[in-house]
Amino acid sequence: MNMIEKAKQQAAQVVAAAYEAAVAEGTLPQGDVPAVAVEIPKDSKNGDYASSFAMQCARALHMAPRKIAEALVACMKLDDTYFTEVSIAGPGFLNFRLNKRWYADAIELVRSMGVNYGRSETEHPEKIMVEFVSANPTGPMHMGNARGGVLGDCLAEVLAWAGNDVTREFYVNDAGNQVDKFAHSVEGRYIQELKGENAIEFDESWYQGADIRELAHDLVEQHGGKLLDMDEEERRKIIVEYGLPTNIARMKRDLSRYKIEYDVWFMESGLHDSGFVEETVQELTAKGATYEKDGALWLRSTDFGCEKDDVLRRANGFYTYFAADIAYHRNKFAVRGFDRVINIWGADHHGHVQRLSSALDALGLNGSDRLEIVLMQLVKMVRDGEIVRMSKRTGKSLQLADLLDEIPVDSARWFFNSRAAETQMEFDLGLAVKQDNENPLYYCQYAHARICSLIRKMQEEGFELPESADLTVLSEPEEIELIKQISLLPQEIVQAAADRDPSRMNKYAVAMCAQFHRFYNACRIKEAEPAVRDARMILCAAARQTIYNVLTIIGVDAPEHM
Repeated sequence: MNMIEKAKQQAAQVVAAAYEAAVAEGTLPQGDVPAVAVEIPKDSKNGDYASSFAMQCARALHMAPRKIAEALVACMKLDDTYFTEVSIAGPGFLNFRLNKRWYADAIELVRSMGVNYGRSETEHPEKIMVEFVSANPTGPMHMGNARGGVLGDCLAEVLAWAGNDVTREFYVNDAGNQVDKFAHSVEGRYIQELKGENAIEFDESWYQGADIRELAHDLVEQHGGKLLDMDEEERRKIIVEYGLPTNIARMKRDLSRYKIEYDVWFMESGLHDSGFVEETVQELTAKGATYEKDGALWLRSTDFGCEKDDVLRRANGFYTYFAADIAYHRNKFAVRGFDRVINIWGADHHGHVQRLSSALDALGLNGSDRLEIVLMQLVKMVRDGEIVRMSKRTGKSLQLADLLDEIPVDSARWFFNSRAAETQMEFDLGLAVKQDNENPLYYCQYAHARICSLIRKMQEEGFELPESADLTVLSEPEEIELIKQISLLPQEIVQAAADRDPSRMNKYAVAMCAQFHRFYNACRIKEAEPAVRDARMILCAAARQTIYNVLTIIGVDAPEHM
């Protein structure tokens, strides 16, 4: 339930009913009038809600907007509504003022819903998959995955809170050229460990990280030099069968530490082994979307507005990564029945968006509408004012595990979710560990702990949190503004889901905590007369629950002590 939307709907109903009554009385003519729209004005000094209905009707009714507004107000009935008055402003704005019952009901809603406050039910929930991170299992999780991991996880969370059926998925690229390079890399280090650094020239294009040496060392521990007696194909098969599951297990460990749990880990190799890639390409061919040239099979991507056509099957008979990607997304829509698929990709993949959507269109899966790609800009890691350089291939990258050793998990999640995906961000490693209000996460967690401490101390002094109170006594400006801020949470979640921008949750959390601090500094609790004291304690509890819920959506703790 959304108290803001409830008030909007009620105001619209009041205006619509007033129009019908005015027509019946003859003070307004019957006309082809638009639906009543109600908004929250930026400045609430004239009212809490406003409608421009009178101005929208001027042409249809051939009357001055102000006259229409006067006729509407004369017919309005506010009994049993959330409004205490309606006034006319300017050329004909209808301004509604909320009554005390709305504020009381807004607090009671938080009390009744508890940890579910902010969740919505939608008339037509979508079955949505959010695929994110999907890093190659050829090395450790690195900083390029850190931002996408949190953005994907938080986006999935707001989509679920907004009433959708959401699945989190990791696509494991355990096939193709990167796996061959991985096998060569580990093989090279394996030979060097057994025979010395000069035994084999380590190709510059191979993976250079310490993790490759560690895997090679493990293989020496397990097999000694036996792998050298095998032919290259068998040796590399053993390397891959050990190395990839080992790396995937480490990925799961690091992501779990990062508070990210997936519903599905989908293996690319399964698409090849089951023949689904071949079947998908055959279907594209059957639809006339392919042609052969130079021994390769091509997709007619240019027919869908792309700059060039794409190879699906090389002349050597191997299917490309693009062919597997098409098959994977066909599986999402045609086999598993997702209504919508959202992928979190790095901005460097922007050229792949239209190609993939077009291929799905060619398959009749309406990829242009049902596939959404959230392109994520790069992150600059800064320490002491200097940029921390990163390079995965050379093994000098700052790994996710390294970051979580240096800063708290909650700080990593908060800061990586603090900007919209399409904006570049600078991650200040120093700010992330600060224990003061300059750190926005600390500021929000402290607000939650402060409320917990307040209620705890009141209980220690014999003032239990009341089960009920007369909430209509809350009338101070800081009380009213805090209740309004609390009531925004359901709407903010829905908007974050609609915009595919979970960073709205961070902004809301900071605004919510700032509003609580203003209330706390202005309104005494223990010293207030009993009725006001009890109402303010319940308001504090509602604020605490709201902060807890929004921090939970972001995936960070809401501590009771700090």
